[in-house]
Amino acid sequence: MIDEIDRKILTLLQSNCRQSIAEIGDAVGLSASACHRRIGILEKDGVIERYAARLNGEKLGFNMTFYVEVTLEGQSEAILSAFEKAALARPEVLECHLMTGIADYLIKVAAPDTKEYERLYRRVIAALPHVSRIQSALVMKTVKRWGGYPPRKA
Repeated sequence: MIDEIDRKILTLLQSNCRQSIAEIGDAVGLSASACHRRIGILEKDGVIERYAARLNGEKLGFNMTFYVEVTLEGQSEAILSAFEKAALARPEVLECHLMTGIADYLIKVAAPDTKEYERLYRRVIAALPHVSRIQSALVMKTVKRWGGYPPRKA
């Protein structure tokens, strides 16, 4: 069971996972060893899945982000699995979500410009198996980026 101290630890790790365990422990009122033990339990229980660096897409030349709704020609397990396997294999697909509603999947891609997005559209997205319809939306401005889950009470 996650308690208030665990929630504080998770909030601190999501904001900056490069903090030392001693710094996190000080911030939540624990010794470094007690904090280390709690973080280990959160990792073992799968609450903390992994640690990663968040990159700035614009500074890497990806000036345009698109959310793409993809409708498939059917919803059988074989069709869904084939699409998911192919989407996972494409590094250009930044995110892929099975959705409710009109479209079957929502994928996120980034490109430096519209010419490159057209290439992605034709050679990557449309080439995924069983695609019957594609609807794209260009992100004009990001108001808030995902900063992690609020570690609320269970």
